[in-house]
Amino acid sequence: MVTLDLRHVASPAVRDLLHLVNQPDFDRTQQQIEHLGGCTEPVRLTGHTTTLDTTTGEVLRSYTTSAEPTGNLLTTCGNRRASRCPACSRIYAADTYHLIRAGLSGGKTVPDAVRTHPRVFATLTAPSFGPIHNRPTTPGGDIRPCLCHKLHDPTDALLGTPLNPATYDYTGAVLFNAHASALWARFTIYLRREIAARLGLTQKAARAVLRISFAKVAEYQKRGLVHFHAVIRLDGPNGSTQPPPPYATVAVLAEAIRAAAVRVRIAIESDAVGERELAWGEQLDVREIAAFGTDAELTDQAVAAYVAKYATKSADASGTLDRSLFCRPCQGRGATLLPHGTPLSCTACDGTGQARPLPRLAVARHVRQMIRTCWDLGRLPEFTDLKLWKWAHMLGFRGHFSTKSRSYSTTLGALRKARRTWRSEQAHAHADLPESDPTTTLVIGHWDYLGSGYSPGAALLAAHVWHRRELERQFAAEGGC
Repeated sequence: MVTLDLRHVASPAVRDLLHLVNQPDFDRTQQQIEHLGGCTEPVRLTGHTTTLDTTTGEVLRSYTTSAEPTGNLLTTCGNRRASRCPACSRIYAADTYHLIRAGLSGGKTVPDAVRTHPRVFATLTAPSFGPIHNRPTTPGGDIRPCLCHKLHDPTDALLGTPLNPATYDYTGAVLFNAHASALWARFTIYLRREIAARLGLTQKAARAVLRISFAKVAEYQKRGLVHFHAVIRLDGPNGSTQPPPPYATVAVLAEAIRAAAVRVRIAIESDAVGERELAWGEQLDVREIAAFGTDAELTDQAVAAYVAKYATKSADASGTLDRSLFCRPCQGRGATLLPHGTPLSCTACDGTGQARPLPRLAVARHVRQMIRTCWDLGRLPEFTDLKLWKWAHMLGFRGHFSTKSRSYSTTLGALRKARRTWRSEQAHAHADLPESDPTTTLVIGHWDYLGSGYSPGAALLAAHVWHRRELERQFAAEGGC
């Protein structure tokens, strides 16, 4: 054992790390951290579990966290946001990739014949709420000057921000984000109607011969507005196991998408902001996904990778925050109270019952104004259901980033269950334990949430694990052996 005088070590994290390394059960602590794969904010649990043979009553296995060096069990946080946990978001992206890919080329309980079904990749965008700084291009792809008469660099912080913030419609932008999911829901309704009309069928008759399946992901533009990328596919009435009728072609699907997007409207009435009508933007992109095995640019693999990439992003990609500004106990009106009644400031409150001054937020002026607009609209009773205080850090958007229809392909839950089963089998084999029959075994357990995150020293170990695995992945991607 190494003996050091920790008083001469300046960093608290290094002192804590040296303390961990000098513990007799450090190997088990390191094993737990290694098992998390670099998760940045794991969940700490305390409890126990016992596996019984229901036919004999014999205890096959038992585990308790009291035997752990720290007295708790670490499990991954599972956060999909890359800004919060790169390790868990990578797994989420991989699961999303396989989910999308299965709906395009088969696998994961989806028949291979699904690759012959008509399918397109559609992008629905937000409308304009005022001129912004951008990098327009010519038909040949050359960059043209912005309306401010400058050629912006791709990394220019001005990109996506209004040319004139005083006239920019921040209220409309926030309300669009808040209603984006409702716009999508109406779009799917109109899409079914448009397809039926183009096929000369009633909606009931159309449902009897075909079904629309989709998977979509939300992405933030630089201007802080969401738009949706969607894989939309035509199936038979029973879903992916049946092809649609021959007359339900890609051309019919593409025309119906364009017509449905134009029809979608949501009317808003408010004494404070007046009457408004929300709709999709004019920029609508609908492209056929190339057949399996072709050399086209938009293949099933490329689409799956594209969707998976944006499934792990959040509003922070547009320069805003990845944590809520909403204080649940005070409902956005005050601070969290400690047990003895002393106010404890949260990210939204100063402990005075008033919202914390927004200029203190470390975000760009445009994003700060979007958040301020969410906060102001959230005070109006007609917008209570939008919960704009809670979703101010998302600039008003409160929908799921990744969704799919029931019959598109497998589910994220099924993929996670398969991964848990595989890991359990590997753990049993590594520990030389007999395989248990799920029909004759009973697992009894009790778990309590203890907290989240590492100690300072353990956080250094976790960062090392993530860095090492990233280097290994890069080495493998470059063809290393």
